[in-house]
Amino acid sequence: MAETSADILVVDDDARLRALLQRFLTEQGHRVAVAGDATEARAAIEAMAFDLLVLDVMMPGETGLQLAEHLRREGHETPILMLTARGAPDDRVAGFEHGADDYLAKPFDPRELALRIRTILRRVAPRAAPTALPDGPMQLGQRWFDAERCELRGPEGTQRLTGGEAALLTALARRAGEVLSREEIAVALGTPDAGERSVDVQVTRLRRKIEVDPREPRFLHTIRHKGYVLRPGP
Repeated sequence: MAETSADILVVDDDARLRALLQRFLTEQGHRVAVAGDATEARAAIEAMAFDLLVLDVMMPGETGLQLAEHLRREGHETPILMLTARGAPDDRVAGFEHGADDYLAKPFDPRELALRIRTILRRVAPRAAPTALPDGPMQLGQRWFDAERCELRGPEGTQRLTGGEAALLTALARRAGEVLSREEIAVALGTPDAGERSVDVQVTRLRRKIEVDPREPRFLHTIRHKGYVLRPGP
């Protein structure tokens, strides 16, 4: 049984794989819906709220990458796990650039898929802020990061973070003022094999949400040849 039961949408044009994943994930304790293409996926997403989307990259018509990018533009923050037959580093980076939270290359062991899903769900599950974090929200200029709710609050209102963005900001906030290497960040994100460029992509995405000018960051700094450091403040 799953440690955390979730509503999952599996989107893949391979009917056999859809059926296998639906059966396997249901046996793991999840509630699973399936779609054969992006059009069916959109209809399902409009009909109900999912805790996780599992998207195949290479689908006829609109690809999984295009669907993920569209959903992010529309403000959907549901975690996305990409499935693809192409597992090269550049392909993984492309997945993160289009809004994915994790990436799994085909063929894969279903047990690894289950573990990755569990890791993503742990990231986004409501929980008390880690004791290493300062009490209460952390200030980032005119915004405040609430680790417990995985959200930013500011003059423009509340902004929800994706699971990957929340995990990244939480990891940096726990060691605010300290430089974290890309390897340490990848481990904190639960994607230790994703590669350095994938971490850079996640940092770029987060900067768009916490910085007034992401090209001139005030809070999330790059330390050349070392990694990244978060310096919160007014």
